[in-house]
Amino acid sequence: MVTNDLKKDDLVQLANGWMARIADNRKGNTRLCTVYGFHTEMGSVYSHDIIQLVDEVAGTRTWITHTEKQKAVKAWSDNLFNSLQP
Repeated sequence: MVTNDLKKDDLVQLANGWMARIADNRKGNTRLCTVYGFHTEMGSVYSHDIIQLVDEVAGTRTWITHTEKQKAVKAWSDNLFNSLQP
């Protein structure tokens, strides 16, 4: 499954282990999500940080694949934030 197939109210797992609920039906490099982390907050999440779809009824998980553009954004982001480290 690709991130563009995710729909509003889908529960997903993020790369850092936190859970999030999709809050839009858009496609692209960012999605609006309610993130359940240290605090519950709503905001934009990079699509490449979404790694699994959680089926709450069946209790199964489906791995997410990313588009080439989303992989390019991840490489850009990794390069940017890794360059800021001392």
